[in-house]
Amino acid sequence: MTEDPRMVMTWNGDEIVNLSREFLASNGASKHQVVHVEAQQAYETPAAWREGSLADRLRAVVTDLNVASNKGLSERFDSTIGAGTVLMPFGGRRQLTPNEAMVAKFPVFGETTTASAMAWGFNPYIMSANQFTGAYLSVVESLAKLVAAGFEHEKAYLSFQEYFEKLRDEPERWGKPTAAVLGALMAQIDLGAGAIGGKDSMSGTFEHLDVPPTLISFAVAVGNMKRATSPEFKGADHRVVRIAPRYLADGITPDKDALLEAFSIVEELVDFHDALAVSTPGYGATAEALFKMTLGNRIGVSLNDSIAADDLFTPAYGSFIIELADDAKLPAASNLVEIGEIGTTTAAYELRAAGETLDLDAIQEAWESGIESVFPYRSKGADKGATVETVTFETPKKTVYVGAPVAKPHVVIPVFPGNNCEYDSAAAFERAGADVSTLIVNNLTPAAVAESTQALVEEINKSQIVMIPGGFSGGDEPDGSAKFITAFFRAPAVTEAVRDLLKNRDGLMLGICNGFQALIKLGLVPYGDIVPMTEECPTLTFNTIGRHQSRLVRTRVASNLSPWLAKTSVGDIHTVAISHGEGRFVASEPVLDLLKTNGQIATQYVDESGVPGMDLDVNPNGSLLAIEGITSPDGRVFGKMGHSERSGNGLYVNVPGNKYQPLFEAGVEYFAA
Repeated sequence: MTEDPRMVMTWNGDEIVNLSREFLASNGASKHQVVHVEAQQAYETPAAWREGSLADRLRAVVTDLNVASNKGLSERFDSTIGAGTVLMPFGGRRQLTPNEAMVAKFPVFGETTTASAMAWGFNPYIMSANQFTGAYLSVVESLAKLVAAGFEHEKAYLSFQEYFEKLRDEPERWGKPTAAVLGALMAQIDLGAGAIGGKDSMSGTFEHLDVPPTLISFAVAVGNMKRATSPEFKGADHRVVRIAPRYLADGITPDKDALLEAFSIVEELVDFHDALAVSTPGYGATAEALFKMTLGNRIGVSLNDSIAADDLFTPAYGSFIIELADDAKLPAASNLVEIGEIGTTTAAYELRAAGETLDLDAIQEAWESGIESVFPYRSKGADKGATVETVTFETPKKTVYVGAPVAKPHVVIPVFPGNNCEYDSAAAFERAGADVSTLIVNNLTPAAVAESTQALVEEINKSQIVMIPGGFSGGDEPDGSAKFITAFFRAPAVTEAVRDLLKNRDGLMLGICNGFQALIKLGLVPYGDIVPMTEECPTLTFNTIGRHQSRLVRTRVASNLSPWLAKTSVGDIHTVAISHGEGRFVASEPVLDLLKTNGQIATQYVDESGVPGMDLDVNPNGSLLAIEGITSPDGRVFGKMGHSERSGNGLYVNVPGNKYQPLFEAGVEYFAA
């Protein structure tokens, strides 16, 4: 910053830019464009939503491409990296209710309760008919979703993504983004939320094809993670209420004062923990919102007789559906906002409304089948519902550390190109009381590889634990994962350092995900040593679904052989994050039998009842015997696919289960003996 009102830029000592502040403030040369905003049209819901029985109308909604399940697409993206995810993309014990906002803790070292939230809003059909109203409602929907997720509208900021047809020099084409930007600006003024940036793409035309007028609103806010609220129904026999603002003459745009009051009422219910579940209707109106609330925990809903079928399929932007706690009291409201009980949740998995009782299993099947041919995520054929043997191995003879006690064990985490879990892994060990070093492996030149090799040998020699973290080393290409890690550890000096750690110093090794792939391709599991690979060796290969999987799974402790599992008991079930494309454990029958006999099958993928299975809902990769993790013969080396390091306070609150698996604490305490 200088007193001279000019922007000066230099490059290699040469002045390349010298502009006056006055010129910059002018935004350059002035431009002029003739714009014609054509008469805006009214929006009508699809005809299939307005005609027929309630069952027919609801089926039409849930099979619409804008409503149908996209879980098979979502699972391709890593939703738990960083160990900060507060709300999973899909909630409930069945992980089926789509969440309406992203909520994640701030990525900081140490502990925090501060989270960021982001939600979006956009209806392409409303925008096509009426760009002003469509953009206005984009803002309304994004803010309403943010409020439904437990965050405060007064702390929200907006960012817009705009996408319109090629404008040429045609006033009518220019009129569409003009109307949209004015609608978004009006919403900002009315609701007190400013846009702090955005991205525009004004060339959505190919020959004679144009994109629909598009202005997507993203609402972001910061708040306490304890406010996070998810939309899946939590229990039966709870009151369900609807909070709705007064609407303008068009029937779909909320009155601004009414909407702000509705926001405040919902925020008050969240403040007092009176709102167990909150959803706000969007594209598919109240019908979509209610249906999706039932999915996650298989809880139905019975609506009052006063609720007409048409009410469920009419746009209801800015309204809220709330499952109330038993002792909750509704806040007072002015005549601008309608608050009323519309029904109750039920143990029966059905929707009762408008004189009909709908089997939600059938509606759910229609919803899940919508784009499943493109993005599959469920088992078909023999694996559907298939179970496997529950492995149990308990030994009174524990593997114990025989060296001098170590108050603060040293852990080395080598980081290979493509790894992405070293921060989470280091944080987990540090919370457990270890001293941690992360060593970046440099492979840019042969000399750099040699230097990294020597550095790793030195680190292993002064460490008690070697941990290989998860990620996608070398991009998992070509044809398989962890190849560079394996080659690096097979360097003679590294191999001997590992053998000294395990054989002479009673050290430990842990490999998670990519690290497990490396351990098994080295032979460290199941053989306990770096050995040549043969056709008889077990391996990890591509998931049976043929793609990456990211979600939470349940795993059961099958053996207490390993020191890493010393703080768990056989039969314990943990809910653990997974994120991998090559996690299917494959081995011959003799090898599987030997692993069972020796107690080397440490953990298995299981269902809600703790039963191992082959169904994709249980076993994300198709591992034989539903194996999630195995150990070396003495248990000191442990490899597993589930990301146990991705745990922490306040994570994954919309999915029930025990998310804390004390592997790192057990590994550290092993050296205190």
